[in-house]
Amino acid sequence: MEEYFEIPDRLTIEAVMKKHLGEETECFGYDEKVSSFAANRYKSEFKDDSVPPILHIISCTDFDENSIDTLTRSQMWDCPESEEILASCKYQVLASDMLGAGLYYKDRANMLMDCAEALIELFPSCKAVYFRNSGKMFTAEAIRSHNIPHEDRFIYFAVNVRFFKIEGTDDMLVDTLGMKTLFMPDLQYHFHGEDPNYVVNHAYNMLSYLYDNENPIESGHTIDGIENGRMSRDIQWKCQYEESLIQPIRKVIDVNMGEFASGSRN
Repeated sequence: MEEYFEIPDRLTIEAVMKKHLGEETECFGYDEKVSSFAANRYKSEFKDDSVPPILHIISCTDFDENSIDTLTRSQMWDCPESEEILASCKYQVLASDMLGAGLYYKDRANMLMDCAEALIELFPSCKAVYFRNSGKMFTAEAIRSHNIPHEDRFIYFAVNVRFFKIEGTDDMLVDTLGMKTLFMPDLQYHFHGEDPNYVVNHAYNMLSYLYDNENPIESGHTIDGIENGRMSRDIQWKCQYEESLIQPIRKVIDVNMGEFASGSRN
């Protein structure tokens, strides 16, 4: 946000959270610093108990654009205005969940997206939403006016597909960041000689496949590759779980792009 914004009163904030997260949503804590909600529509399953996840909204605090590093800022492809927004915004509202790890992954994805949509209604002066776990940014207006299907929102808004050129070579790398929030693997493509736009589209298709099907991919499995910019069953690319080549270090599904593949695999 460009200017300081007071958190709405308790009745207003609770009404908007109920609108987006269900009438069962309960505000159990409210003061000038933080508001806390039990998202009773959902249940987090743990070994000895089943409890609702908790959502915290931390009131307006100072924002320093330098808190977002250069690498992250270079990958904000979905927000061309990102540098201008980061320079002009001096305040932020933070939101997070607790106990979300015990949710079924699609429930957690839906809850987080519902919360994001509630926040931009509660804070109309918001300029942009930054998803910290993936480094992805969208203008608030892009989220307010979207027509993305309900079940596709998390992949579209909260998972980043990044692109890097490897200095001194013809190699390129496309990877994804953000699936760890759902305890699912990200993807990695290390390649040369192929249009990176095709690879980015392939990555989004793969992310949707993993999300829709509870990630059935194991090391050694093959997936449809790309031919003339389209996915083709005639070309099969081998998948292998590897450690990521780019920070943050994490387990990824490395996709061996056959004739376009670069580097070596374990």
